[in-house]
Amino acid sequence: MILTSGIYISDEKVIHFTCGGGLETGTGTFLDKILVSVIPNHKGDNPYPNCGERSNVDGVISSCLDCFLSGGNIYLFEYSVSPAAFIAKPRRDTCTIAPSDPCVEVISRANYLLFRNGFGDYHALENNCEDFGIYCKTSLLVGKNYVLGRGGQASSVSAAAWLAQLSPFGSKAIQLFADIGMRKDAIKVPVESLVARTYATGTSRNRS
Repeated sequence: MILTSGIYISDEKVIHFTCGGGLETGTGTFLDKILVSVIPNHKGDNPYPNCGERSNVDGVISSCLDCFLSGGNIYLFEYSVSPAAFIAKPRRDTCTIAPSDPCVEVISRANYLLFRNGFGDYHALENNCEDFGIYCKTSLLVGKNYVLGRGGQASSVSAAAWLAQLSPFGSKAIQLFADIGMRKDAIKVPVESLVARTYATGTSRNRS
């Protein structure tokens, strides 16, 4: 199953983070409000029939809702879930304990990252569409060096899958305490600071 995440803005438009041509793999997440789309395999077909060919486009982009879904289904990513609800979820990459910021802040953040293409290079485990969605919704990043591995959701899922072979409880525990809403080193980072840091490290191309 391939999941991709985005922020629904208005007028059937979604801002999302991509590695190009709808090829996000691994863990995605959800619309805002995050949207999660489960995307079918297009076997070489253009996944953006309305928005034009985008096989060479990467970074933060805007698509119509139909192209974002690419024939898949839509789900809502949940915020402010309780620890008990988090653990009970069949998939922990569909929710977080962290609360969402107001919609006006979320949309402003997503638009800023779109216009500046300021979220760095796509990486399936360290900097993916789920990280983008969670950051837009919460402005939370992990630690002082917040360029990669921002949300840690994908990494925690990977580690938990390995630990599950030894202990099902251990798997749930590691995902719970790795959640951005539980981490003691998670901090609120203004989008301007994030973009400035991303450009300073050379991991984004300015569109302005």
